[in-house]
Amino acid sequence: MSSNVPIAHGDITAPTPQNTPLTHAPIAAGLSRPTVPDISEDNEPAEDESEDPTQMTGAQAAMLGLVQGRLADLVGKSSGYIESLPIEVKKSVEALKGVQVKQNELQNQYKRECLELEKKYLELQKPLYERRNAIISGAAQATKGEIEAGSQASLKDDPLYTPLPSDESTPAAIPEFWLTALRNHVGLSEIITERDAGALKNLIDIRLSYLPSDSPKPGFKISFIFSSNDYFENDVLDKTYLYQEEVGYAGDFVYDRAIGTEIKWKEEKDLTKEFEIKKQRNKNTNRTRLVRKARPTDSFFNFFSPPVPPSEESEDIDEDELEELEEKLEMDYQIGEDLKEKIIPRAIDYFTGKALEYDVMDEDEDDFDELDDEDEDGQFDDEDSDSEVELPRRRGPPKGRGGSSAGAVNPEECKQQ
Repeated sequence: MSSNVPIAHGDITAPTPQNTPLTHAPIAAGLSRPTVPDISEDNEPAEDESEDPTQMTGAQAAMLGLVQGRLADLVGKSSGYIESLPIEVKKSVEALKGVQVKQNELQNQYKRECLELEKKYLELQKPLYERRNAIISGAAQATKGEIEAGSQASLKDDPLYTPLPSDESTPAAIPEFWLTALRNHVGLSEIITERDAGALKNLIDIRLSYLPSDSPKPGFKISFIFSSNDYFENDVLDKTYLYQEEVGYAGDFVYDRAIGTEIKWKEEKDLTKEFEIKKQRNKNTNRTRLVRKARPTDSFFNFFSPPVPPSEESEDIDEDELEELEEKLEMDYQIGEDLKEKIIPRAIDYFTGKALEYDVMDEDEDDFDELDDEDEDGQFDDEDSDSEVELPRRRGPPKGRGGSSAGAVNPEECKQQ
């Protein structure tokens, strides 16, 4: 038998674009927790014994603290095996490290070239994005060919769909297109409030661009284009995500930090704050006055004031604050990546709700763990094979970076370039 002893990890790294989950999870890619074997099975506690540390005796608590401290000191330390090797073997080990350096350099070059390939195909897609925006805004009318192609896609998804007449008609804008699309995203729907909806009704486009190749750090920018509105002066709100210069240990780009546009709110229109009226009494004159105070509140527009990753000098952050910061960073990175890989390339699917089917499928697969084959308690009986019903299967996009985004570059395809 063994008992797990948690080891605190102080070093955290930002998640990569490929593996950032929507659900909250620790950023730190820490070591697996070591286990401490008992001397004998006779020391195994009874099932009804409490493992609450508060019920330990003083001696037990002291011993547990001592063991934890010793194990923490051992994490990352050499076992002495490498040091005991003959000098010639040590040279071979060092040579392998040198070979690995060259492999890392090639991987970094490969990822940089994949990023350039993404830029190339984004430029090829720009005319289509411009055409999409013209149809959404009503600046241009849909052609007969576009309507027919859309009807064919709808029939493929739903054989019972009734095609619309394909004759050209007068231009008709699609109201609240981007607000609807954003609300149909699982993560964004949780942070868009009713107050936010009033401002987001004025959102007329969301655009993606990459930082120039000569920038100090690679990255991308998401631009939210707004029409004139009653909430803020800005016509464009940008969110820029920077990658670290070199790829991470897993061979993928690692997020460095995010930068958002400062929103120029109009008077009393700041959606990131709530205002309350408080009554104050003067201690000397006993007179009262009303004071208007602002306090932060949940809002989609907090997205443009991203959390700042802790620096190496930040030693005064306690564990709870660090965990909360990790969750905020992961959520911020995930939303940015989903906007880039999913919402912008497949905006119509989020507007109609079609994308929800695939998002829910991915979420269902991630949220459930596999059960052990053995039923230890014997509480469940196996059903007869005759009673099994084959459930209908849904077509889903291939798993990978950004799902089935049209603008994403599959690493396997990149290798073939």
